[in-house]
Order: sequence, then structure tokens, then C-alpha cells
Amino acid sequence: MKEGHGWFITGTDTEIGKTFVACALLHALRSTGLSAVAMKPVAAGCDEDGRNEDVERLLGASSLEPAHELVNPYVFRPAIAPHIAAEEAGTIIELPRIVGAFDALAAMADAVLVEGVGGFCVPLGPTSDTADLAELLALPVILVVGMRLGCINHALLTRQAIAARRLQLAGWVANRIDPAMSRFSENLRALETRLAAPLLGVVEYGTTPERAARGLRVPDPAGHARA
Repeated sequence: MKEGHGWFITGTDTEIGKTFVACALLHALRSTGLSAVAMKPVAAGCDEDGRNEDVERLLGASSLEPAHELVNPYVFRPAIAPHIAAEEAGTIIELPRIVGAFDALAAMADAVLVEGVGGFCVPLGPTSDTADLAELLALPVILVVGMRLGCINHALLTRQAIAARRLQLAGWVANRIDPAMSRFSENLRALETRLAAPLLGVVEYGTTPERAARGLRVPDPAGHARA
């Protein structure tokens, strides 16, 4: 796997817009002439046909239409914690299988985005979690910060967890999930001061991935944001 071939997308929590930002980044990458695909290795919550909404959104924003099993190796019907869903289904989430799917996608496209599950350290099994997966993929990390009360603490703790795995924080995105957040500008400045990584952009509440893409910068392989 060549350096800079992809990024691992994580977040400060669940439901803070990782899929939305991943879709926006796919549009941003494609606007530069690159082919880009995304994968969501583990998804919880699907319809009767085994389709997960987030996975379908990522497929819709990607340059290519790879097989579902590459984009989403593991999907579980109940929308619950993945390690619980896997245990109830009698399934073991095997990290090497996910890495194999990533390698297959990386052979097809210029860039691959890998969206994690919830926050950075969500359990995937009795002894594994998404931080283990990120470490195994060895990709630079993009952190989606859900801008709401408490986000500074969550972002800084996630930053420490990423550093503890010796992974590079290539940049972060401020996603305005709470349009009524008090002192937004002050919180944004505090994060810019403390995260020690490039701010790739601010996603406004109620926008679309296509529009958000225009205001996002894509980090280069060295982790520095380029226009």
C-alpha cells in the first residue's frame, strides 16, 4: 500500500457526521481529477436486503461501483454496538479480511476513504476495536469533530488516542451539528490552537455533501492540507 493512498475517517462520537464528511471528501477528491472510493468496514443497521444507509451514501458519492462486500465486509441488522451485534449473529469481525478489502479497493482507485464506527475506540470484538483497525491499515487519520458542547474534550481525547497508536492526524473537520451552539467561534479557535493539525474546513448545518466539498481541503500524503 502506497503512502497517502487513503485516509481513515474517525469522529469524536457516533452520529456526528462521519459519513457526510466522507461523502464531501469524495466529491472534493473527484473534483481534482482523482478516482475515489470509500468503505465502511463494519455497519450496524440494515434493511431486509442487507443494505445499510451509510454504505449506500458512500457508494453514491464514489467514482466507482465496487462490490458491496469490499465496501462493507460486515453488516448487521440491528443498529447497536458492533461487538454486540457480531456476538448475537455468531460472527467474528476479522481485521485481516477488512485489510484485504481495502487493498482490493486501493488497486482500483487513486484514493480510498475508510470510515470507522462511532468514535475511535469502539469495540469490534472481545479483544479488538476500531483503533486496532486504524493501526493495522496505517492510514493518516481525519477527525470529524461534531461541534457541540463538550466537543473540545472529546476531540482532545481522540487526538491522544490517535497519537498513542503512532498514527498521523492529517487534519480535522468542524461539523456544525448543533446550529445553536453557544460561542461557536471561540470553541473553533480553541480547537485550532490545541489539536495541532490542519483544519480542513467547517461544514455548515443543513448543507449538502456537494456544497460542503467546495469548502473542504484534502490533506496531502504528508498530512498538510492543500487547496
